[in-house]
Amino acid sequence: MRLDPAGKKVGLYCCGPTIHDSAHIGNFRTFVFADLLCRYLEFKGYQVRHVMNVTDVEDKIIAKVTAAKVSLREYTGKYEAAFFADLKALSCRPPRDTPHATEFIPEIIALIERLIARGVAYQAADGSVYFSIEKYRGCGCVYGQLLKLNFDEMRVGERVRNDEYAKESLSDFALWKARVPGDGEVFWPSPWGEGRPGWHIECSAMSMKILGPSFDLHLGGEDLVFPHHEDEIAQSEGAQLQAPGQRFVKHWMHGAHLLVEGKKMSKSLGNFFVLQDLTSQGFTGREIRYLLLTAHYRETFNFTLEGLRGARTSLGRLDECLVKLRSLAGNEAAAPDAALLQAFAKALDEDLNVAGAWGTIFEWVRETNRQLADNSLTAARAAAALGAWNAIDRVFGVGATTETETPAELLDLLAQRQAARKARDFARADAIRNELKAKGWVIEDTPKGPRLKPAA
Repeated sequence: MRLDPAGKKVGLYCCGPTIHDSAHIGNFRTFVFADLLCRYLEFKGYQVRHVMNVTDVEDKIIAKVTAAKVSLREYTGKYEAAFFADLKALSCRPPRDTPHATEFIPEIIALIERLIARGVAYQAADGSVYFSIEKYRGCGCVYGQLLKLNFDEMRVGERVRNDEYAKESLSDFALWKARVPGDGEVFWPSPWGEGRPGWHIECSAMSMKILGPSFDLHLGGEDLVFPHHEDEIAQSEGAQLQAPGQRFVKHWMHGAHLLVEGKKMSKSLGNFFVLQDLTSQGFTGREIRYLLLTAHYRETFNFTLEGLRGARTSLGRLDECLVKLRSLAGNEAAAPDAALLQAFAKALDEDLNVAGAWGTIFEWVRETNRQLADNSLTAARAAAALGAWNAIDRVFGVGATTETETPAELLDLLAQRQAARKARDFARADAIRNELKAKGWVIEDTPKGPRLKPAA
């Protein structure tokens, strides 16, 4: 099943962000899914090399750099920083490698040269280099490995220069794009003249350079199946770098689309969310991650604000149970509860059945609360339960609620309320309390002073 002879190393490549704008919540569904898969493979004892590329040169980026009249790096740098900050807020561990397309120009050029030498790529009159699907199929190779393509019904174009082309089109696609005036200062020298790489060839060059010509897993959103991933396969296998009998990728995994409030995301509909849009409404990265992890990666998922409020309630139930277990366990040490871990693993072994895994966890919470209520749980069993949860959370990565996870603007409101109380402006203090409640948070008085916690 795995390319590592010892069966313990896994190479995984996930198509990463195109940093021309802020990543939206639909993008992050894919990256949370990739993080879950890496964590679970490690839970099962594998060593994972997780590679996620950063696309820092392609059509949209060029257009926006030209319009903004700034350097490529100046434009993409701010969006890249924001992306990784959001990734951290969602408790996604950083990938082992985050290659940038602009750092792999020599590898891209070398791969294109090999494709030309193999007779499946050619330079056109405009100086650009294209991949020939006809020549590729003529060599006995299959174009359309991930989905069935009807070559008779699809609209066949001579060639297409755009990175993203019509889904119904079947066209030779650009590997290297000759420089045009609109590219400004974004270009590199090459054997075919000044220009820049096409989007598809970037991923082939980066993934094979880091993971080798054959690797285990390739992830991405389902919108990338065609043409991007089909083109990746054609380029990578067209170069014939793989050992006899090996494919470019052994297993492809695609995350389904995410709807927001039942509709496709659209700024005109007001349901287009970046992470900051949600945190400004009082939701935490932890709650967003939890909600994204409640639906199977291959199922279209309806992401709603009501769902986020439900996530807050569910995490609150889990947190209360864990607090009680920690209090009962004290300093007791015990081996993790094997039965809970086995039930959890059984669910995720079924193609990452997260719903089944969460069902196991909340059944455990219900039963644990019953035992806590009737005082039938010992300190040793509480410690065993905590040990199992800690192992599970290394996979799900939802952690425990802390004040530092509370959005800063809500902590500021809490401080304003305290100041109003000290000034005996009780009307203002009550108004702030009601505002916090409307955002789904309540104030709890503790010996260390007031703190915010999600409303039940």
